[in-house]
Amino acid sequence: MAPAPMSSTRRSKKRKQPVAPATEEEDEEMPEQEQEEEEQEQEEGKKKKEKKKRKDEKKKGNEGGSGILTNMLFSELGVSEPTARAIREMNYTHLTQIQARSIPHLLRGKDVMGAAKTGSGKTLAFLIPAIEMLHHTHFSPRNGTGVIVICPTRELAIQTHNVAKELMKYHSQTLGYIIGGTGRRGEADQLAKGVNLLVATPGRLLDHLQNTKGFICKRLKCLIIDEADRLLEQNFEEDMKQIFKRLPQKRQTVLFSATQTEQVKEFAKLSFEKNEESTEKPIYVGVDDNETNATVEGLKQGYCVIDSARRFLVLYAFLKKKQSKKVMVFFSSCSSVKFHAELLNFLQIECSDIHGKQKQQKRTTTFFDFCKAEKGILLCTNVAARGLDIPDVDYIVQYDPPDEPKDYIHRVGRTARGDKGKGEALLFLLPQELGFLVYLKVAKISLRELVFDEKKVPNLQSHLVSVFSQLLSC
Repeated sequence: MAPAPMSSTRRSKKRKQPVAPATEEEDEEMPEQEQEEEEQEQEEGKKKKEKKKRKDEKKKGNEGGSGILTNMLFSELGVSEPTARAIREMNYTHLTQIQARSIPHLLRGKDVMGAAKTGSGKTLAFLIPAIEMLHHTHFSPRNGTGVIVICPTRELAIQTHNVAKELMKYHSQTLGYIIGGTGRRGEADQLAKGVNLLVATPGRLLDHLQNTKGFICKRLKCLIIDEADRLLEQNFEEDMKQIFKRLPQKRQTVLFSATQTEQVKEFAKLSFEKNEESTEKPIYVGVDDNETNATVEGLKQGYCVIDSARRFLVLYAFLKKKQSKKVMVFFSSCSSVKFHAELLNFLQIECSDIHGKQKQQKRTTTFFDFCKAEKGILLCTNVAARGLDIPDVDYIVQYDPPDEPKDYIHRVGRTARGDKGKGEALLFLLPQELGFLVYLKVAKISLRELVFDEKKVPNLQSHLVSVFSQLLSC
């Protein structure tokens, strides 16, 4: 599975204040349509050049030691040839900070609690040692499940499974995933045949532990908990406690979390509980503890103060101008996502949508279609805000501000991912929501104010009246 180029926003020479991307000044000497077409061609050409440059750098190994990468090579890890071959084919050469600090400990069978920003390479950090353990212990289907990876969302579980599939390409061990919203009987049959590395969401995993007789996990060697903070946010703590009771205590435990709250620390104590004979404590690995910014370097962030009457008009103007880009727009509710997707498509702004009320097959198809696309617009709720690795996202727009700064961090984490990744994030705020900036500042997030030109915001009133009339008549 695929592990965001950015065009710089032009500014009017007359205006000293930064201008929002949606409201750039047009060249008065050229008709507006021709000017837009020329700008789009220039942006597309620049994007292709930057994308090719990043790919070439990745193949060369980026020389290491810059950004999130280190000078440490994957070839220095001493992993088995099947794993090493798969890593080479995935074009990875240098380890990221979190990988370099955690993989050596995990290869020695140590318990690890890791903390790192989103997009830092955590998935490879826990999968490579897990696969190596299965290889060296000669796990086979008749041995049942040796590794369980727990993810908070279905999409993240599928994506993690796909990364593991690439890494296990030349191994004989079996792989599978179990998630809600899919056929339970097929999963039970698969588990009965023996799944050595299993990726799961908590609810479905507990269901199978309680009710699937053919599910053998008494030989479990490693339990991996990804995005632990998100699991707690989604009230999976009780499910996790029941899961712990049904798994062998004598095992390696790995826990990763993007944020370290008191709740996460208490949950970690429960996760790493061993039998009374064990006194060994987990190794803590944190790569962002001394960072002054909560978001990555390649991310440009700004906010616009817009009253509710003009908010959609500004969004429409922005998306109309960025149809050649890859854009994600976050909303606060499933209903809002659905409504705006229908409205924008009706206004000839082609977009897709993901939200929690969709059937799983629809969500999965939409997600992977957007991942593969070079350009496009995806409207979504926070279901797409965590852990998911979506390549080359240029812009993150938050039409509705999140409830907490940590949700803001996870939303903007969909762009500027990986080493030298770039992207832009735009936050819409109502005048009465300006207080949210104080909370962002406390969380080490700095945004610049972007000013939009009122003259460039289209007057869609008559068009919208026509649209609503047609919708109501359906």
